[in-house]
Amino acid sequence: MKTGRRPLASPNDDSVIANACESAPYRLARNVQLRDQFWIKDQPYSLSHMMAGDPLAAQFAGGTVYQAFLSALSYHRWHSPVSGRIVKTRLIDGSYYAQTPAVGFDPAGPNESQGYITQVASRALVFIEADNPKIGLMAVMFVGMAEVSSNEITAYEGQHIGKGEQLGMFHFGGSTHTLIFRPQVELDFDLHGQSPGLDSKNIPLRARIATVK
Repeated sequence: MKTGRRPLASPNDDSVIANACESAPYRLARNVQLRDQFWIKDQPYSLSHMMAGDPLAAQFAGGTVYQAFLSALSYHRWHSPVSGRIVKTRLIDGSYYAQTPAVGFDPAGPNESQGYITQVASRALVFIEADNPKIGLMAVMFVGMAEVSSNEITAYEGQHIGKGEQLGMFHFGGSTHTLIFRPQVELDFDLHGQSPGLDSKNIPLRARIATVK
């Protein structure tokens, strides 16, 4: 990334959370369950499945998930939304071109199944203990869409990372990602005047995406 491009929101304010990817808001969900089931025309988040049974998943039950979409032409590197210590990283194998039958035929691939594929597609999971104690442990998950499975984590466990610094990257195609917060974290999201959905537009990388109340 070139110097001066995509300036970091409030670099000295740990209450401001930065956008981890150059991405368009897709969904904002609260009171997310540890385990949930898929029903017709519904794509609930199921944290245990998203995190492939990781023992840390239980800490996020009842919490908040923000998800956003990266088009094939978006900048495809990931940057940390907060300053903190990398607690754990995981690469999780998954399926290709998975879609939920609830959305019917999707000519663009899994664009309309983005909630669903957080639990079945190839993905990278990074747990960060934020410097701001009002955030504490959070998770960032990067999900390959369609044929994408090239999730490369460049940060390492035990590393202290600054807000806006690189965590990793996709190498090809469209993708999606989530920010996952524990239930005690109160957040005021800034989606830059948009409502989440398939018609939203990119919010710049490292721009403000939320503020801790």
